[in-house]
Amino acid sequence: MNKEKYLVTSALPYANGPLHIGHVAGAYLPADIFVRFQKLLGNDVIYVCGTDEFGAPISIKAESEGVSPREIVDRYHKSIKESFDGLGIEFDNFSGTAREPHKKLAQEFFTNLHDRGFVTQKTTQQWFDTEKQRFLADRYVEGDCPHCGAAGARGDQCDACGKLIDAVTLKNPVSKISGSQPVIKETSHWYLNLPKFESELKAWLSTKTFWKDNVLNFINNFLHDGLLERAITRDTDWGVPVPLENAEGKVLYVWFDAPIGYISSTIEWAEKIGQPERWKDYWLDPKTKLIHFIGKDNIIFHTIFFPSFLMEQDKKYVLPHDVPANEFLNLEGRKMSTSKNWTVWVNDFLQYFDGEYLRYYLASNAPETKDSDFYWKEFQLAVNSDLANILGNLANRVFAFSKKYFAGSIKRPVKLSDLSKKVLKEAYDLTEEVKSCYQTYQVRKVTKLCIDIARSGNKYFDETQPWKAVKTEPEKAAETLYVCAELLRLVSVVFFPVIPKRIKKLRQLLSIKAEFQWDDIDEKIDEYQIGEIAPLFRKIEDSEIQVQLDMLKKGNEELPKPEHKPLISYEDFAKLEFRIVKILEADNIPKSKKLLKLKVDVGNGEERSVVAGISEYYKPAEMIGKKVPMLINLQPRTVMGVESQAMILAAHDEGKLTILVPEKEVNEGSEVS
Repeated sequence: MNKEKYLVTSALPYANGPLHIGHVAGAYLPADIFVRFQKLLGNDVIYVCGTDEFGAPISIKAESEGVSPREIVDRYHKSIKESFDGLGIEFDNFSGTAREPHKKLAQEFFTNLHDRGFVTQKTTQQWFDTEKQRFLADRYVEGDCPHCGAAGARGDQCDACGKLIDAVTLKNPVSKISGSQPVIKETSHWYLNLPKFESELKAWLSTKTFWKDNVLNFINNFLHDGLLERAITRDTDWGVPVPLENAEGKVLYVWFDAPIGYISSTIEWAEKIGQPERWKDYWLDPKTKLIHFIGKDNIIFHTIFFPSFLMEQDKKYVLPHDVPANEFLNLEGRKMSTSKNWTVWVNDFLQYFDGEYLRYYLASNAPETKDSDFYWKEFQLAVNSDLANILGNLANRVFAFSKKYFAGSIKRPVKLSDLSKKVLKEAYDLTEEVKSCYQTYQVRKVTKLCIDIARSGNKYFDETQPWKAVKTEPEKAAETLYVCAELLRLVSVVFFPVIPKRIKKLRQLLSIKAEFQWDDIDEKIDEYQIGEIAPLFRKIEDSEIQVQLDMLKKGNEELPKPEHKPLISYEDFAKLEFRIVKILEADNIPKSKKLLKLKVDVGNGEERSVVAGISEYYKPAEMIGKKVPMLINLQPRTVMGVESQAMILAAHDEGKLTILVPEKEVNEGSEVS
């Protein structure tokens, strides 16, 4: 069997604060699970990461505390690595970008691009803090997003709408250093000429038809209006110095140097194992499958920017094979906010609960195709119901029964009943489905299928009633134990990537080998010898969850309560007709800053005109072709000379307006109920 070669990375976490569960759910746990699965298959795989140690967030944190950026980096690199260790997330190498070898490599990348004509110097405008007498890099300035209007947008990107921002377009800008309003002044920077890469990038991206839909949609939207030149340097003293004579006080932009950290981390790994050239076996071998695990806010950097400057280096680096980006994890129904302390820090979590409980819950609730929510009560239910009551219960029943009646010995029967054969066959079939799900990053489904195998064991145990059979037909009771032990063994293979520590304990209790591979699913065990019994999982008490909810509330006491409108009757609601419509045309309405005129198909070719107050958040070109829900039996009214015959549905959140769209493809005219 030919073994595949994988190089797996996770987005480098900023070394300006501790790790929270949103980070884990998006980029790190899915990668760790995938790597463990590939190693079970016997494939050649390494997993590299590290902390992103340059950039404005580190400098801002250092200035606010009156310490050096190096002190901030060292503190949070250690904290983040400890959190990963507590969750059992294992890297082959965990490095950092503020190390000399990384700086030299990033400068080499820049020089290659510069010498080949892909980087040009330009005089540009930038915010300048007159109080501090310094230019403000992107994250040193905040304001209102020019796209969606949300407050608190950074100078590089808006977290509310996810769009990239040219800092000088921010409205109501404020310097994060002095709190004053900055002014615009001219400065000189170097720009990456992305349009030069466009045709090659598009040709390469056209081969990625197997990528996740959310990733492809994000890319297509970004490429819709064509690529633009993007600044590759900034004014600050903390970063990789630009390797040019006339670039004093300039450093490489963090979006450029950070992904190069994947390469420098691999080089560091090769040196640590005493084979300094080994990194080339992965980065320069076209057979290597490079997989980037990231959150959706990093899609463009890993599918457009990083591949573009990988393409034009002296060395022929591999390009990403896949970028299985995940959506965001929310908390208790709200978007996480570290500034408002509305999050769960991993180091705090580990003070109260086993890290594998978080691994299981985040895997079973992974934001794979849409945002998901962490709820403390659901976390408790997942641990108590799935792990303790299903898997833990099956193990305890089998082990306790075998010790009581068979001295802990569970032997293979000479012959199995039809029911036993059926149960085992169904379980083996599920293992094949689990394997397919691991390959396609479907960890939510993996957890369900693994628990289903254990659930089938409990059902089989109840149906065969060994507690009765042991009195008159002990061989039948022994058969039940053997089949259930086999199911536990199967679970111990397929569930290992998700909860490895508990699985090792399960295999120890079954007295089977600790080191194994996926092919061991077909291993034939003649006898299981059950030793000392110990519970696999403990249940979480209500009082423990209440402590967490109280702490979350205390840390966010200023949270405003929503105001609700008066109740209406079901009969009143039933009068409303909501349908999915397709937007055929969209235009700005003259003399209006907020209104768009839309022509929509409400089904069966029926067209209507609609006036929507969304032009501050959406451009007309963005709307054409969208399918959205609308209220279509609203009495028409004329707005600025245009008749509006329906109303679009949108959500308002912290100053941001977002149009609702169906999760899957739906025909126009479909009724929303």
